[in-house]
Amino acid sequence: MKVTVSKAIGQALHEELARDQNVILLGEDVGVMGNVFAITAGFRDEFGPDRVIDTPISESGFTGIAVGAAMRGLRPVVEWMYNDFISVCLDPVMNQAAKLRYMTGGQVKVPVVFRAPMGAGRRNAGQHSQCLEALFTHIPGLKVVCPSTAADAKGLLKAAIRDDDPVVFLEHKLLYARKEEIPDGEYVIPLGKADIKRPGKDITILTWSRQVLFSLEAAEALAMEGIDAEVLDLRTLVPLDWEMVRDSVCKTHNAVVVEEGVKRGGVGAELSAQMMEELFDELDSPVGRVAGMNVVSPFSPVLEDAQFPHPKDIVAGVKKTLGR
Repeated sequence: MKVTVSKAIGQALHEELARDQNVILLGEDVGVMGNVFAITAGFRDEFGPDRVIDTPISESGFTGIAVGAAMRGLRPVVEWMYNDFISVCLDPVMNQAAKLRYMTGGQVKVPVVFRAPMGAGRRNAGQHSQCLEALFTHIPGLKVVCPSTAADAKGLLKAAIRDDDPVVFLEHKLLYARKEEIPDGEYVIPLGKADIKRPGKDITILTWSRQVLFSLEAAEALAMEGIDAEVLDLRTLVPLDWEMVRDSVCKTHNAVVVEEGVKRGGVGAELSAQMMEELFDELDSPVGRVAGMNVVSPFSPVLEDAQFPHPKDIVAGVKKTLGR
């Protein structure tokens, strides 16, 4: 069955609301309006205002409420209208949700999901266009998920809602309208499992979210030049599927990390360091990085498109790594 990524996310939320009465949704415009991308349209009428809760414009307030509700046994799914808005509610995420299970010796669980659109390409300017997954991966106690397809988005979101730890679930805005095949019936994709979207033997491209699509396009262009690239969709950044990363790099002996977020201090920096530390003897070349520029995302379409990687940039990065 073909559905859009946004519809797949909506299906996951609907199925989990119907399956478990402890699941609740809360955020700005999730109820009456049904989310700014229409993901939760009709949910309030079906499940009621006590489970699909429209909140004031106060991310710090409703995020903190969700953490407290999770501590009391509910399974809240919080929606931040944009991932950029973490800047006004980091304390309940970083200092409460992420740490309470450890600090109580496991007596308190915090099964909360923080959903948020991310990414550039919609001309939303600097305060609504960032990819902030690197920030979340730096915080011990949080799990971080960045799906690239409709099937992955649905299966991973269901797993996130059922998880007993806090999960940050980031959805690229320019993936929402993509229509793709998803399996029929109930399915859940375990967190911490990467997926080879394209097998190859010459180099591994490690990536996630929208850059998976760009990497697949780049891999096809590279194939025309005799370079067989493997595209590994990490899907979950925390926990990382290090076993699959290791196996792929040990097969290809070359690696490039591709991300939309800014290069400085990015996820790619951590992954490349980890590969250099643990897989040095397997590498035929230094790990390459292709990432966003270290600039504020511009409003200008021409400047914004130049700020984050496109297939041609990935092709160039792979060739540089291979010395071609």
